[in-house]
Amino acid sequence: MAGETGEGVARSRALAVLRIRSAALTVALLPAAAAVVLLVGGATGRVGDSWDALRWSVVGGALVVLVLAGAVAAVVVRARPAVSPTVPVAESSAPDLYRMVHDLAVRLQVPTPSSIELTPDCDSWLEDRRPERAGAGRWGRRREPAAPVLVIGSPFMWWMRVAELRALLAPVVAGTGPSADPDIAAARRFIRGLDAAAGVAAARSRGVARPAYAFLGWVARLLLRGCRAHAAEMERGVAASASERAQAVDYGLRIVAQEQVGLAYAGWDRLLTRVALPAWRMGRWPSRLDAGVVAALTELSRRDRLAEGFESRLGERPACDLLEEPGSVDEAASLLAARLFHGGPEDHCPDWSPVDWDSYPEEVVDRIWRSEAALLIRVLDEPGSAVPRPERDRPAVVTVRPAEHAEHAAGAEGRPGAGLLMGGQAARQAAATGAADLPDELGRATIARVIDRLSRGGSEELAARITGHVAREEAAREANRSPAAGTPLAPVYQLLPPRTGRELLTEHVTAMVCCAAVDTAGATAGLDWLDGPALLVNGVRRADLAWPVLRLVENGDAAPLRSWLTAVGVRLEKPVRLV
Repeated sequence: MAGETGEGVARSRALAVLRIRSAALTVALLPAAAAVVLLVGGATGRVGDSWDALRWSVVGGALVVLVLAGAVAAVVVRARPAVSPTVPVAESSAPDLYRMVHDLAVRLQVPTPSSIELTPDCDSWLEDRRPERAGAGRWGRRREPAAPVLVIGSPFMWWMRVAELRALLAPVVAGTGPSADPDIAAARRFIRGLDAAAGVAAARSRGVARPAYAFLGWVARLLLRGCRAHAAEMERGVAASASERAQAVDYGLRIVAQEQVGLAYAGWDRLLTRVALPAWRMGRWPSRLDAGVVAALTELSRRDRLAEGFESRLGERPACDLLEEPGSVDEAASLLAARLFHGGPEDHCPDWSPVDWDSYPEEVVDRIWRSEAALLIRVLDEPGSAVPRPERDRPAVVTVRPAEHAEHAAGAEGRPGAGLLMGGQAARQAAATGAADLPDELGRATIARVIDRLSRGGSEELAARITGHVAREEAAREANRSPAAGTPLAPVYQLLPPRTGRELLTEHVTAMVCCAAVDTAGATAGLDWLDGPALLVNGVRRADLAWPVLRLVENGDAAPLRSWLTAVGVRLEKPVRLV
């Protein structure tokens, strides 16, 4: 099934969909036809008066069926199908790109797409944006369907070379040929209308009109089930026809381009989940995500032997050169990606601002670390979060008696606070208040305090407290967001599952360790294109911190983390700077 055969199969399946539409219309008109027969029979005297009750019952039922069918048809025709969120690219802002697509369509002998748009995803497709509401023109002639819109994944524009993009888009552009067929266009229009009507019924399933929308949804779903198999085969036929047409254009280069698609998808996924998502969570969105894909994939080509040789392609002309202002297009696509994958607002505001890659380590990584460290210390300061030390781990009490007060020794022995706990300010305060044991000093932001607290257990309680704080902060951030920024869009795809309490506690302890390393050991915050926030010690990334922190959080074993801190040169008792 390819070429003309594929298009023929698609057309036959489209006619099957249209027959289902005609059958539904016949069912709706059948009671009206019966009512007309009875009325004409009564008017001509062929049907006696004994049929009056049946006649008027059929007429009433036919009117009800016509009203319901007309209402359903009106919703199907007028409902607007779901439209993929994209960034429009005007022809004036990308003349070279439009010229390349036009030349490709001419060579494939298919209609040129009506416009080009970009989406923050590693995929490309054709999409009908202006469905025709009438099947015939003003004088009864069938109206030619409008050419669909070409949607291109924005990561392709920055990672792929011009020749690779041309080869990749050839099968997609070839799909405009079958789309111009009137029968296929009508079948697609009918299916999109049914899908949109089902969406309208699901969105308005409450209130006084609930029974009417329930009936609408039932009819739409019934027709969709009848059309499902034919629609799937029709789209397979269209794809086969487009693939056969495109074999005449850069077929060998398309094989290489398909390899780049998989690589671009891997780099885009890592960039979103490891780099962009932490920034989105704190109210910042990287404004050059597509440019970051190039850096991420270049780094991947250095690390992964499977990607060897791909870095040499960077000397060729990138596809983003086809855009007049690639920076502004990248910024718009980056904002749209933040809205799609995180649910941010549609415009800038004080709590939702862009950040460039040069400022990312300081404005995102360092702020994340210090805000998470501050939250960890705040949780440690909460009443009831302390865990008493075992008897063997309590600091020794050394009573210091000045010589001039030796004569009051007997009385001093029983007076609270007469002795001093040798061990710092916390010990002196414990002695002054008469406390037998004070494991934590409120407000003391040191890594030693965190290690001491977790080594005594109780990490589950700390994880639960941190989870509650994070949930409340996110809710407060959404509630206090400026209305001028627009309504946040619900994420259409969850990049990562919600973090568990143990994962949140591990992240906050890691942040505390990184803050201590920055403040006391001369380390710096950095950005790894594949792994996100990174700790740089003497300009080299330290990727061996995860295991010692996990040992402390999950097992209460502080020895590996203490050894790591000693090797880096972190001073455990020195307070760190918090947000």
